[in-house]
Amino acid sequence: MKDNEGVRVGVPEMFGSLVFGDDEMKKRLPEEVYQRLKRTMAGHSLDPAIADAVAAAMKDWAIEKGATHFTHWFQPMTGITAEKHDSFIHPVDGGHVIMEFKGKELVKGESDASSFPNGGLRSTFEARGYTAWDPSAYAFLKDNTLCIPTVFYAYGGEVLDKKTPLLRSMEAINKQTLRILKLFGNEDVQRVMVTVGAEQEYFLISRKKYYQRQDLVICGRTLFGARPPKGQEMEDHYFGTIKPRVKEFMADLDEELWKLGIPAKTEHNEVAPAQHELAPVFGDCNNSLDDNQLTMEIMKKVARRHELACLLHEKPFEGINGSGKHNNWSLSTDTGINLLEPGDSPSENAQFLLILCAVIQAVDDYQDLLRASVASASNDHRLGGNEAPTATLSMFLGEELTEILETIEAGEDYEQKDRKLMKVGVHILPRFPQDTTDRNRTSPFAFTGNKFEFRMPGSGSSISDPDVMINTIVAESLCQYADELEKAVSEGKDFHTELEALIRRVIKAHKRIIFNGNNYSEEWKAEAERRGLPCLRTTVDALPAYLAEKNVEVFTKHHIFTKSELESRFEISMETYCKTINLEALTMIDMAYKEILPAVSAYVKDLTEIAMRQQSLGMMVCDGADGLDGADVDSGESGCAKSFGSFEASLAAELTRLQARTYKALRKLEEVTAKAHALSNITEKGAACRDEVLPAMAALRKEADAMERLTAEKYWPYPTYTKLLFYV
Repeated sequence: MKDNEGVRVGVPEMFGSLVFGDDEMKKRLPEEVYQRLKRTMAGHSLDPAIADAVAAAMKDWAIEKGATHFTHWFQPMTGITAEKHDSFIHPVDGGHVIMEFKGKELVKGESDASSFPNGGLRSTFEARGYTAWDPSAYAFLKDNTLCIPTVFYAYGGEVLDKKTPLLRSMEAINKQTLRILKLFGNEDVQRVMVTVGAEQEYFLISRKKYYQRQDLVICGRTLFGARPPKGQEMEDHYFGTIKPRVKEFMADLDEELWKLGIPAKTEHNEVAPAQHELAPVFGDCNNSLDDNQLTMEIMKKVARRHELACLLHEKPFEGINGSGKHNNWSLSTDTGINLLEPGDSPSENAQFLLILCAVIQAVDDYQDLLRASVASASNDHRLGGNEAPTATLSMFLGEELTEILETIEAGEDYEQKDRKLMKVGVHILPRFPQDTTDRNRTSPFAFTGNKFEFRMPGSGSSISDPDVMINTIVAESLCQYADELEKAVSEGKDFHTELEALIRRVIKAHKRIIFNGNNYSEEWKAEAERRGLPCLRTTVDALPAYLAEKNVEVFTKHHIFTKSELESRFEISMETYCKTINLEALTMIDMAYKEILPAVSAYVKDLTEIAMRQQSLGMMVCDGADGLDGADVDSGESGCAKSFGSFEASLAAELTRLQARTYKALRKLEEVTAKAHALSNITEKGAACRDEVLPAMAALRKEADAMERLTAEKYWPYPTYTKLLFYV
C-alpha cells in the first residue's frame, strides 16, 4: 500500500493518515489547548478561546496533505451527507493571497435551511440555517478537502439533521446509566459510551449494464425483471470464494477506509448472487455514524474505479435476498467495562441484569418507535419477506439467559451443570461465553453475547435513526429504575431487596417481547398477535408512531426532540415515501411506453413476418415430419398442423395478448399515480401510494416480466437478471 506521495507503507502506518486525530492534535497543539480540546471531546462545553489555535493546526495539517479547501460536513434529513467547499485563500495587498482558516470558520458555517427537507419547520423565504462544529468527531481529508463534522440547525434553533438528535440521545443514556452505576457503587465511572458496529450489505454489478437500466440509475432498484433460471437456491454464493474483480474492489475499499481511520474488518460474499458484506470493528456511536456514512459514499466511488456499480437499495432485485444493515449496539464505560457482559461479582451480575431488563422493557414499550426508525419505501420490500426480520418486533435472548430470567421471575434457583445460583445480587451468575446459544437470524433484536443486534435497518439508511431510538428508550427505562431505587435508598430501604423486586416485576411485565424461535413461521405470527405485539407492515402504518402521545413525551422529557421537530420528521418521512413511490411509478411508465412495449412490438413484427413468409411458401409444421405444399406429408391423421408457422404465429399471438394486458395495466398505473399525486394531505397520499399505486406497479410488472420471458434477448431493451447478477 502507498501513501499520497506514492511511498509504500504498512497498514498500521497508513491507518488514520487522513484523520486529524489524537496524535496530530497532540503534536500540533499547545499542551493547554490540547487538554481543553480533549475535555470538550469528553462531553464538556467548547471553550471558544481555543478555536483559533485548533483551526490553524487543522489548516496546516490539511495543506501539508495537499488540501486547498475546507467544508462543514453535515447530515441533513436526506439521509446522505452534504458539504459546501470554501478555499483557504485570503486576499492580501498586491494581488496576493495567503492560506488562512480562522476559529470562527471552524466553529460555525451557514447553509440554506429551506432547501433541505425540514417538514414545515422553515418556509422557502426563511432560508438561513447554520452548521456548527462537532468537536467530538475527528476532522478528516476527502478529495483534498478538509471535512469538519458538524451539526445542522435552522435560524430558530430547530434541528434539521441526523447527528444532533444522536448526540442528545447519547448524552441522555450517559446521564441515566451513570445514575444506575452510582447506585451500585461505581463512583470511578465518569462517562458511559454507546458503542455501535454497523454491518453493511451491498450488491456489485457491472457499471456498463447498470447504465443500461433506467430503473437502477433513477430508483436504485429494478422495477422490471424476470427471475433468472438460477437465483440463490444452490446456496453456493454465501461465504464462497470471492471473485478476483470483487476482491480487487474490496482491497481498494479497505485501503480507502483505513486511511480515514474506519476499522473495516470483515468482508465476505452474502447469500444472494452479486451480494457482499463489510463489517467494521465497534466504535463510539457518533463516530460509527460518520464512518458508515463515509463507507457508503466510498463504496460507490471505489466501485466506479473498478467499472462496477455499488447498489445500496434494500431490494434491488425481486426474488432474491435484499440488503440490510445490522446495527450492533452496546454500552461501555470509560473504565473499559462492557455493561452488557455479566461480571464475576454478585454486584456486577445484578447490574448486568438490571441493564438487560432496561433494554427488554424499552423494546416492549416502544416497539412502534423502533419500527418507525427503519421505515422507508425501500425497506418495506425487505421486512417480513422471509429473508429479513418480520415487521413485528421481538427479542432473542437464547435459551440459557431466558431460563435465568424465568427462574428470577418465579423466585427459584437456577441450576447449571458446573454451578448453582441464585438470588439476584447474592450468588454468582454463570459466565456467558459469546457462543452460549445458537444465533437466531430471524430475530429483529437479538442478544449476541455482549451486545444487541438490531437487524431491521435497511442497507441504504442512516444508522442515526435506530440508534437515537434505542438510546432514548433505554435511557427512559434506566431513568424509571434510578428514580425508584434512589427513592428507596433515601427512605432507608434495603437496596438489594428493592432491586430484586424491580427486576422480577420488569421480567413479568415485559416477557411477551422475548421469543427465541423462528420469526418467519406462521405459528409465530399467530402467537405474536395473541401476545398483543403489533405488526406494522408498511411505512404508512409505522410513521404515525412519531406523533403518538407517549412517544412525544419520552423524546421531550429527555430533550431529544421538541414536538414540532417530531412532527417535521413525520412529514419528511411520509413525504419521502410518497416521492419515492411516485418516482418509481413514473419511471415504470416511462420504461414501458418508450422501450418495453416498442421492443416487444418489434419482436412480434418479425415473428409475424416469418410466419407469413412460411405461409406464403406453403410450409406446414407436423408431428415428426415437415413438408412443402403438403407433397410429402399427410394433413390428416399423421398429426400435421392445420395452421402455418405454428411457433412464430403462436408466440406472436401470446405476446400480443400480453401486450394488451400490459397496456391496460400501464394505463391503470398512470391513472392511480396521477390521482395519488394530486392529494394534498400527506397521510392520505401515503395511503393511496400504498393501497393503489404499489399494487398497480406490481400488476404492470407481472405482465411485463411475462413478456420478457418470451422475448428474444436481442430485442429486450435491458440487461436481464442473469446478466446483472452473474456477469460480474
